[in-house]
Amino acid sequence: MPLVTTGELVTAAAAARTAVPAFNIITLEHVEAVLAGAESAGAPVVLQVSENAVAFRGGHLLPLARAATAAAERSGVPVALHLDHVQRDDLLRRAPDAGFGSVMYDASRLPYPENLAATRAAVDWAHAQGLWIEAELGQVGGKHGAPALDAHAPGARTDPDEARAFVTDSGVDALAVAIGSTHAMTTRTAALDHALLKRLSAALDVPLVLHGSSGVPDGELRAAVEGGIAKVNIGTALNIAMTGAVREFLAARPEVVDPRKYLAAGREAMAGAVARLIGVLR
Repeated sequence: MPLVTTGELVTAAAAARTAVPAFNIITLEHVEAVLAGAESAGAPVVLQVSENAVAFRGGHLLPLARAATAAAERSGVPVALHLDHVQRDDLLRRAPDAGFGSVMYDASRLPYPENLAATRAAVDWAHAQGLWIEAELGQVGGKHGAPALDAHAPGARTDPDEARAFVTDSGVDALAVAIGSTHAMTTRTAALDHALLKRLSAALDVPLVLHGSSGVPDGELRAAVEGGIAKVNIGTALNIAMTGAVREFLAARPEVVDPRKYLAAGREAMAGAVARLIGVLR
């Protein structure tokens, strides 16, 4: 079926007090695995391409975007295409022509006034192009190999009053909030601040997004959705599943040189992880 928009999926999820799973894709195997897992679960899904993934492909956005679009159009479940953690304005401006219906513009590394100014400019441009736009306030941490901020460090957590002003003044459609998760976690040990999430949900009238969800245990994820999270970003969990399956396959069959054989194992493992995580969020 044709691509839908992230905004459609997130708005519907927020109204139903559920969450849309948004999976970061790096290879064609990621794309196929996410769609297979979503179809198995019978649930809509967001395919996310991060600025890091674009950099991995030599700065070229179209090859992965077009592959994802072609695969999604053959899917039996609604699929949206989202450009994630964009920091460069030139990449932001390539999103519409590449088929993206939404963008996460990330200026959270900047002091509040600069974050607001940059995000406001991005929102004005994105809305003129018909794009739904997400931003981040507070710092989830863990991007680009940087260590996570201490939970009590200034700026590590999203302040509800500041968030209300930021959403009003920037015009964003959704806000990623820092409540205790961290990007690139390989252990599921994150403890979320559910009291803070409750305050944020009460203070804001836009959908809330959880980044760094691979490190969050199932029970914590369910509680986050119940507390108002409407979009859950997942990336590292797929990479763990793929890498583990490939390692296991090659350890048992060291003579194999055909990448299709071990990539198939990795793709199957990722699809299983997708279906399982979707089940957690429903």
